[in-house]
Amino acid sequence: MRLRTGVIAAVAAASLLALTVVPAASAEDYPTWDEVEAARSSAAATSAEVDRISDFITSLTAESARLGRITIEKGAAYTVAKAELDAATRRADVLVTQRDTAVAEAADAHDRYGAIVSQLVVSGGTESLTVQLLLDHSSDTDLLYRLGAMTKLTQQAAGLEDRAESRSNEADALSAQAAVAEKERDKLAAAAQTALEEAQAAEQEAGARLAAQKEASATLQAQLASLTAQAADVEKRYTEGEAARKAAEAAAAAAAAEAAAAAAAAAEAAGDGGGGGGGGATPIYTGDVDSDPGAAQAYAAGAIGAYGWGGDQFGCLQRLWNKESGWRADAYNASSGAYGIPQSLPGEKMASAGVDWRTNAGTQINWGLSYIAQRYGSPCGAWDHSVVWNWY
Repeated sequence: MRLRTGVIAAVAAASLLALTVVPAASAEDYPTWDEVEAARSSAAATSAEVDRISDFITSLTAESARLGRITIEKGAAYTVAKAELDAATRRADVLVTQRDTAVAEAADAHDRYGAIVSQLVVSGGTESLTVQLLLDHSSDTDLLYRLGAMTKLTQQAAGLEDRAESRSNEADALSAQAAVAEKERDKLAAAAQTALEEAQAAEQEAGARLAAQKEASATLQAQLASLTAQAADVEKRYTEGEAARKAAEAAAAAAAAEAAAAAAAAAEAAGDGGGGGGGGATPIYTGDVDSDPGAAQAYAAGAIGAYGWGGDQFGCLQRLWNKESGWRADAYNASSGAYGIPQSLPGEKMASAGVDWRTNAGTQINWGLSYIAQRYGSPCGAWDHSVVWNWY
């Protein structure tokens, strides 16, 4: 999918939204089989009940999209907070190490300085040797040697004293910097913990609702099929077709915007030699997503047969989704909001393929294959477009 440039801060801002779940229609609001049978008694009642059930299905899909979007945003916010915490921890550790080294070197210089001063005191110092040299000429050579040695010791002592003072001052400065870095680290640790708890709460809420949504969706689809006397797959294809049509319309509008942006970028690149593009999807915190690229590819290899595509098309699909997401169900592009194996933009579009779109690689793949078939005809058509435009 298209990887648009966006304001990364929008992810953090969206993550601050409270996870206030607006329930879909409660279980007791769903039509019972008795109501379905009663509705079949007249065309008017059947039509009204079909509309009612369709509205419930739409409501379930919308709620799945909303809960999934919130969970993704919370997970992305935690991923950013954790990265900032790790960087701050590394900075604090470096400063503490530098501080400890400076303290040790200052102490060593002080000790060596003290030893030299003690040696000078024991030997009487350079002044005593100078007096002996003036009064006693019997051992001038020895006294001159001793005087030179004492002079060097005095110079070494002065140098060590300066070094000890310098390293001590440096240690004090590093201690102050380390204290600031540790305070910032602790602040970021608290923020990361809060983000983690929010992400986990969002996942738990979405997971709890998912089971009920899947059961309700299956019941409603069965009731709808019974009312309309049509096969369930006909209704499902209609729903998917509507979703694909809307996705195609949105993609067409986005393509126009992308073309304009590409033209502007090309004009700018002509002036400064710049350029770039490519994927930006990385895994985010998703504790309830079992992301298995190998299993996802195996599922897709079996699923493409329903579209009449062969092994050559699967090769194109492999390259396409390797580039987009690495076949990871939890891949998220923070700059555009694209999510999942096919990098649906936004991710909640995949709710049309199933309420478990955020966590189920198979649901993501089903949606992606339908999108590719509707828009490009085949995976190789989508791959060719991606090679030229860097999105599909």
